[in-house]
Amino acid sequence: MKFSISREALLRPLTLVAGVVERRQTLPVLSNVLIQVEGDQVALTGTDLEVELVGRTVASQVEQEGGATVPARKLMDICKSLPEQSDIQLALEEGRAVLRSGRSRFTLSTLPVAEFPNIEDGASSQELSIPRGTLKHLIEATSFAMAQQDVRYYLNGMLLDIQNHLLRAVATDGHRLAMCSRQTEVAVAEPQKMIVPRKGILELSRLLDDSDEPVSLTLGATHLRAHTGDFTFTSKLIDGKFPDYERVVPKNGDKVLIADRAELRQVLSRTAILSNEKYRGVRLYLEEGNLKVMANNPEQEEAEENVAIEYTGPGMEVGFNVGYLVDVLAVLDEERVQMTLADPNSSALLEEPGGGDALYVVMPMRL
Repeated sequence: MKFSISREALLRPLTLVAGVVERRQTLPVLSNVLIQVEGDQVALTGTDLEVELVGRTVASQVEQEGGATVPARKLMDICKSLPEQSDIQLALEEGRAVLRSGRSRFTLSTLPVAEFPNIEDGASSQELSIPRGTLKHLIEATSFAMAQQDVRYYLNGMLLDIQNHLLRAVATDGHRLAMCSRQTEVAVAEPQKMIVPRKGILELSRLLDDSDEPVSLTLGATHLRAHTGDFTFTSKLIDGKFPDYERVVPKNGDKVLIADRAELRQVLSRTAILSNEKYRGVRLYLEEGNLKVMANNPEQEEAEENVAIEYTGPGMEVGFNVGYLVDVLAVLDEERVQMTLADPNSSALLEEPGGGDALYVVMPMRL
């Protein structure tokens, strides 16, 4: 293997591919990136056995085709620290990768290409194409609610629910739920539900932009594959049963208030400063035209804020984890937010006034 390439042409795919590579690995070869050169095409592959990402770029000159695996982070850090627009020559010499650029030379260790694992191609059941912006919006509206390292492993990811002309993303950690649906032009023979692991969702989101350019999804029994531009992303699916999210959405709320989203977010963030650091609980007192927000902590410190709202009806007091409310207000992009409550023991429903494509459920806290 021996080729020349501009720093910029190598750096963009390398940065994204290196994002998949874990720093601490059980298999040494997994901290490497696989470089394969065929014709003038250079393919870079990174994997952690759960998620695999292949990025393609074009070499300015190829003297010898071939492949090698080199330490991903070190290669990326070297490329980043080289001057802009510099030319890079990468060659395999006596079992080591030698990178030359200008008056610099770096020699990196390699591991055999044959040791590099390949995520098997499962039988794919169907392919669909959707605008990148649609998928990115669904992920950004819901991904914050995914669980992290929950023993209920099926919560450590996002449910993609694909129905005829409808694509829905759902995430929950058991305390809150985020759901976003978008109409699409996709026609499917039968609805499909798949749970994509948390890391897969976050890496996929990095590949997407807000454009209407299509991303092509290949759905398999155990894998999801996405093709976008010069990248091919593959993720294993979580084998488990996702909770019946339709049942979680509260239907009987009779107390509906509308508030300025940015103002409510600031009020909650300020009140949170004096909440109990462990439980992060705040109390909401609902009154006609006003919402009082209070917090206190074991040091006997207290915060009290009032925010004007649109509400007529009986008063009520309810407690929430303030972080969960602030997270929702951070992803909603309307100027106002609608909150529906039933009683102090029922979950709150947050959405755009009149309903939008996303809705959020937050469970109350006993304070």
